[in-house]
Amino acid sequence: MSKSKISRRTFIGAVAAAGSLAKVGFGQKSPKAVGKIDRFALVSRHNPVLRKFEPLSPLSVGNGEFAFTCDVTGLQTFADEYKDAMPLCTMSQWGWHTKPIPENLKGKTYQLTDYDTYGRKVAYQTGRTGQQELYDYMRENPHRLHLGKIGLRLLKADGSEARSDDISDVNQKLDLWKGVIESRFKFEGKEVKLRTAVHPTLDLLAVSIESALINEAQLAVRFAFPYGSQTMQAADWSQPEKHQSKILNQAKNRVDISRKLDGDEYFAALRWTGDVRLDTTQEAHHFLLVPEPSQKLEFVVSFSKNPPPQNLPAARATFTASENYWKDF
Repeated sequence: MSKSKISRRTFIGAVAAAGSLAKVGFGQKSPKAVGKIDRFALVSRHNPVLRKFEPLSPLSVGNGEFAFTCDVTGLQTFADEYKDAMPLCTMSQWGWHTKPIPENLKGKTYQLTDYDTYGRKVAYQTGRTGQQELYDYMRENPHRLHLGKIGLRLLKADGSEARSDDISDVNQKLDLWKGVIESRFKFEGKEVKLRTAVHPTLDLLAVSIESALINEAQLAVRFAFPYGSQTMQAADWSQPEKHQSKILNQAKNRVDISRKLDGDEYFAALRWTGDVRLDTTQEAHHFLLVPEPSQKLEFVVSFSKNPPPQNLPAARATFTASENYWKDF
């Protein structure tokens, strides 16, 4: 039997006619009334879940202006595992860096390339011949900036630091309804639970950690700040002498840090609850948050272009704000 072709116009017309017949009671029964959509069930069944390191698909939380991407520990503990795939970064809309222009390029004028566009010549910034260095500098600056790496420092019983293959029983979920990443894993047989969220209106990350490892002095939180880079990683860890990380204010439960990279500046503020010691004796641009014996650690980290506000929401308030925001999204 030969197949007859039907045009798109004819098909649409037939569908429209069928719909008209249905309205006047021909062709099919009236559909039953559709009930309200269970939004929670609809959203929750799409929660992504990870059970191992996935360098090409890490989870992120954010608010449209600020974002934090983490590994299966809920932080950026093993960032090197991701650097050649999907880098783990902390980024904001305002977070950019510009490298100083080399002396030999100062005063030089970039030569535009003319193209014939519908009978007239239009100049574009496309040519690199004879001006490769200037072309590269203009293309690479300004570039996005990784504002800071936040990760766990996990110590084995023998005092050595954990590697990614020391982590087991991974179970990580992004709760889309709440905007919270819930991470669980085991290290040396002990479970670690983390909750990670970003405030809906502030460039601020909230973290809650529960584990017996805290009580045994095997778990701390490391903050590290890089120099800028035009690469996909948006960070250069090899040139500590080119930037500054200076403590501006330090109190019992808070520290404010000024970050300067060439002509750019921004600020980071840490606030925590409970008995915690800030170790500033680490290598340059590294700070360690060391909790006293306990089962839980909660803290927030705020990033800002201007000096941070005096009042920062606590971790619990941030989790609540995130849940309320995403529920109504």
